[in-house]
Amino acid sequence: MIQIGQIAPDFTADTTQGRISFHDWIGDGYAILFSHPKTFTPVCTTELGMVAKLTPDFAKRNTKVIGLSVDPVESHDRWAADIERTQGAAVTYPLIGDADLAVSKLYGMLPADTEGTSEGRTAATNATVRTVFIIGPDKRVKLSLAYPMSTGRNFAEIMRALDSIQLTAAHKVATPVDWQPGEDVIIAGSVSDEDAKKAYPGGWDAPAPYLRIVPQPT
Repeated sequence: MIQIGQIAPDFTADTTQGRISFHDWIGDGYAILFSHPKTFTPVCTTELGMVAKLTPDFAKRNTKVIGLSVDPVESHDRWAADIERTQGAAVTYPLIGDADLAVSKLYGMLPADTEGTSEGRTAATNATVRTVFIIGPDKRVKLSLAYPMSTGRNFAEIMRALDSIQLTAAHKVATPVDWQPGEDVIIAGSVSDEDAKKAYPGGWDAPAPYLRIVPQPT
């Protein structure tokens, strides 16, 4: 299992935009790696189309996106044409070809002792390759989500989580349940009242001593 706070495993792989070294490709920003059991699968087609539409919004957040499917790159190229035709958006981000299953096993999406290649494997045998990882500039995993094949991912929620992750990395705050950008936040528990007074001289609302609510920092 890849855990939050762990260094995201580095790898080299062929993609639809050439061969990459993952950590070098991430650079000094954030990255989202999201995986799929197979090319030409219906739910994943809609997901890739949505990410294509959201790519400019991720870019505004200094975040790169990259997809992975347990198939050769050539299959991804053909799939991208279907995605653009059916979803109305061109895939401008890279898709990793994981025909040897190496990345899927490295990230714990398939058992390490899985034998063979993508040849002959079905979406059902790759069902666990349905994960989202948000990775920070420090190359550490900030979020991981795993989905069943039949449930399309909610990329509005992934965007919301990314906004929270970036906000709380920049300020000593946490975001409450159902938080949306611009709404009130919580002063982090690691901040003493004395230090909080320096950061928030106007004070805060405190329905409980450990629940100190302030406007979102800018």
